[in-house]
Amino acid sequence: MHPAHSAAPPRPAAPAGSPLRRLLVPLGTLGAVASAFAYVGLVDPNEPGHYPVCPLYRFTGLYCPGCGGLRSAHDFITGHFATALHANAMAVTGYLLFGVCWVLWAVRSARGLPLRIAPSDRQWWLVGAAVVIFSVVRNLPFGSVLAP
Repeated sequence: MHPAHSAAPPRPAAPAGSPLRRLLVPLGTLGAVASAFAYVGLVDPNEPGHYPVCPLYRFTGLYCPGCGGLRSAHDFITGHFATALHANAMAVTGYLLFGVCWVLWAVRSARGLPLRIAPSDRQWWLVGAAVVIFSVVRNLPFGSVLAP
């Protein structure tokens, strides 16, 4: 038998409109996010020397909206949800929001429909206000429950 005939015939590529092809970008995004979470799950941010310190915290002693985010991700991925909320409640909200949006994106992509998330200017202002309020409150004595 000729060597060229011993190999199985190549599989045809998925057509441009196939659900598998339409899911490549959402699955790639999920893979990248899952890889980052896996790394943070394996390399504990509570151990000194693995990650840089927040510059705002280092120079001012103030918590930015992201402070505690890596510890929150580590606790979230290892199943310590209450600790993750304490480290950074806004980050946990973001993880959950990402999950919901990703599922919607994947379902709509598989169906060949675009995902259109277009917050209004008012909604963006509300998000910005929530981030500012979260940042200010977590730095005040009565808001210490929000501090990492």
